[in-house]
Amino acid sequence: MQSQFGEHITVKADGHVAVVTIDKPPHNHVSVDLMRDLADAFDAVDAEVELRCSVLQSEGKNFCAGADLVRSESAGGLGAVNPLYDQAVRLFSAKKPIVAAIQGAAVGAGLGLAVVADFRIASPDARFAANFTKLGFHPGFGLTYTLPRLIGRSKAELMFLTGRRVKAEDGLPWGLVDEIVPLEDLRAAALRLAQEIAENAPLATISTRATLRGEMAAAVRAQTDKEAKEQGWLRDTEDYKEGVLSVTERRVGVFKGR
Repeated sequence: MQSQFGEHITVKADGHVAVVTIDKPPHNHVSVDLMRDLADAFDAVDAEVELRCSVLQSEGKNFCAGADLVRSESAGGLGAVNPLYDQAVRLFSAKKPIVAAIQGAAVGAGLGLAVVADFRIASPDARFAANFTKLGFHPGFGLTYTLPRLIGRSKAELMFLTGRRVKAEDGLPWGLVDEIVPLEDLRAAALRLAQEIAENAPLATISTRATLRGEMAAAVRAQTDKEAKEQGWLRDTEDYKEGVLSVTERRVGVFKGR
């Protein structure tokens, strides 16, 4: 199996493992179309009996640098969060395990995408950030549901309220990262873990994962509705405009609380 989904997503079979690659230079920024194509790719993997696990990887320097703020603002703001989150819910509905290979930045929605995966293999340069409050914005992509369940409420709150970047080495003891390997070994390490999973009985693997995840997709759906509502009114504030400007100018925001 080797397939193309949209302009930026490819899927290639390696034995019982589907290697799903995002290639949207320069930073693999999210968009509704990209997330739809990615969800379509995982639906196709689920439908292929011979495929038992996926590796999610990206070309380029960064795994996913979130939204393109400059382009989003020139288009009138991040007005498409609801359609974007519709596709995010589809990702959480994937039936088969996913191993993510993370290099560079996994920021904002990119962090949300990394957390979709069951496991995250990272290179030493990987960094994770929920930088929404630095933008004067509310977290999205279901992160207010998924991140506390992955790393604990306190550490998730620390990431949300400071917006700080968490290095791979710091994310390892938190459970944000499962393994750190040299960049040149990143994809091979992610593939090895996926192959180890794929050695097992596929129906039992899917069943066990479904039990462990419970109603995650439905919970993410409900949470993204709440997140989008908060993002809606915050998008109209002066602080949001200043937050986007300050981040693009790489400086501390001067916020007014209005």
